[in-house]
Amino acid sequence: MSKEVVKIGVLGCGTVGTQVVRLLGERGRDLAARAGAPLEIVGICVSNLQAERDEAVDRSLLTTDANSVIDEADLVIELIGGIEPPRTLVRRALSAGKTVVTGNKALLAAHGPELYELAAEKCANLYYEAAVAGAVPVVYGLRESLLGDRINKVTGIVNGTTNYMLEQMDTAGRSYDEALAKAQELGFAEADPTADVDGFDAAAKCAILASLAFHTRVSLQDVPATGIRSITEQDSADAAFFDEKIKLVAVAERVQTEDGEALSLGVYPAVVPQSSALANINGAFNAVVVEAEAAGTLMFTGQGAGGVQTASAVLSDVVAGASHIAHGGSAPRENSYANLPILPASEGCHRYRLRVNVPDELGTLAELAQIFADEGVSISAVHQSANEDKVSVVLSTHKVAQKAIAKIRERLEATGVHVASVLVLEA
Repeated sequence: MSKEVVKIGVLGCGTVGTQVVRLLGERGRDLAARAGAPLEIVGICVSNLQAERDEAVDRSLLTTDANSVIDEADLVIELIGGIEPPRTLVRRALSAGKTVVTGNKALLAAHGPELYELAAEKCANLYYEAAVAGAVPVVYGLRESLLGDRINKVTGIVNGTTNYMLEQMDTAGRSYDEALAKAQELGFAEADPTADVDGFDAAAKCAILASLAFHTRVSLQDVPATGIRSITEQDSADAAFFDEKIKLVAVAERVQTEDGEALSLGVYPAVVPQSSALANINGAFNAVVVEAEAAGTLMFTGQGAGGVQTASAVLSDVVAGASHIAHGGSAPRENSYANLPILPASEGCHRYRLRVNVPDELGTLAELAQIFADEGVSISAVHQSANEDKVSVVLSTHKVAQKAIAKIRERLEATGVHVASVLVLEA
């Protein structure tokens, strides 16, 4: 073991930061043995020095001066969250050649390329296993284990809040509002759940996964996101009728176009067969399915959130980073050589399921079918149920571009037909 101590600075000491500090204290000897050098926390930056803290946090290490923590450390752990001040602080650390470990998905999705370039320029290391799927080692899997393979598709349930809510709607018959209230009561959802329920959190993770899997720079703005606000108990009942479940999925896929290969990206509610692996990911668990040419289909699953689970991912990066500081070497560099074009959302092709509410009148179904036919969309299945003077009709399509579905929806609404929901059918 190197006699040189690796000095660690921690920025942020909330739920995850507290667990990181606690585990570094409790497992310090083991972690040092794995890293090949002693590990020492030299400072912990917090916003409030007077706040109550876990007894594992040494108050003598607390400060509000983030810059002093960065300057004294060899390795900086950023767990503040959000874009600023983390972006400025991470840039300061990388510019000084420090190793940085972050779990900040929003920062990487918005400014990843800028930070990757800075790290390469300054010969600094940037680790971010904790940014996607908590304790699930999918970043490592894509960044290193599958580096010799060609990946064709990545599909993930990467937001535990919405996964829990959809499970409640499916198994307990709760409405969207009831499921959200329950998730907030249990601490799965924030008081402002926008990032989760509108799909933005999943989109940020999708951008990171796509960048790694396809060696192409993907930002949050490249990932169209549709959340779960419009999902109702009726949608869950319809899915159950077809022996399926609704999941909010993040998908990044290599597709062939007339001009060559491109990436199709998106976050959206999808109906998956009960027999599929993703259908059985419940509660706040996450799962990522990777389809590779040589390795075949691989699935990474586990706790997608939680202080100690996310701390596990942070510490794996800390050990790797500390080892490189003590003995040389570097983290894998960003690889964007493929530079694949990103398909516009309207060009993405899927199978769809539309639920419409129409009057219970003779010829209505034929009129619906004609609109689909006019737009060149083939219907694969129809299911209807009557409710007083209205009929709920569920129509499933064969694979078609999103713009065709948008056109059908526009035409249906123009004729007075209410389109209650549009879901993607995942094979």
